[in-house]
Amino acid sequence: MKKFILICVLMLFILPAFAADETKLIEHQTIQSRIDDCGSKILNSNKIEKRVVFVYSDADKSGLLEVDKDLTRRQVVVYAGKYKFVDSEDELAAVLSREIAIAARTYDGIFNGSLRALQIKAAPKKFEIVADKIAVDYMVKAGYNPLGLITYIQKTSPQRRFDMISNKNLTSKRLAMIYEYIYMKYPYFLVNNTYLDNVHYQNFLLTSVENRRLLHEKIKNHSKGKVKYE
Repeated sequence: MKKFILICVLMLFILPAFAADETKLIEHQTIQSRIDDCGSKILNSNKIEKRVVFVYSDADKSGLLEVDKDLTRRQVVVYAGKYKFVDSEDELAAVLSREIAIAARTYDGIFNGSLRALQIKAAPKKFEIVADKIAVDYMVKAGYNPLGLITYIQKTSPQRRFDMISNKNLTSKRLAMIYEYIYMKYPYFLVNNTYLDNVHYQNFLLTSVENRRLLHEKIKNHSKGKVKYE
């Protein structure tokens, strides 16, 4: 009788833990499937012949070491810390498109792409803008709205005080360049703007008044030079 009671007590502790683990596994598999489907759609729509795999991780990103792994393994790792901010398929496509842009580029060049991976690491500020623009192209070709890239960055990237000695661009400059790229190449998405009611896009409009004014001045003056965004 004592053994039976002991077993029952143990089961009271074991079963809830098992159920929690199973629930977590199902949730993990659902997210992984969503990422795989979106990623494959982007690869197929853009006819990217390089093999890129997608991995969802609920672990925290551990600094530059993870960047090294991503570049050498040609895999896109979506960390839970990034995924939790994804509110739509457009935003998920934005996250994946940027990472695919990096992973695909590491196939190019000598030494089977090893040199290109080092170049990306050596000039992260420059390639950050390149990857943003490539991501916009990827998203449009895959049927996603590129404004999702703006809303995702608006929510997730803090504004630094300056970027003179940083390996990252000011978020305001980065968003301005993405907006300009969409404005010039894909104006349809701004003319038929389905994001006008999105609170994060509204916040972008509020915080980018001066930079958008600079863009409009460039267009008005038919200037070909780069806008000095702030």
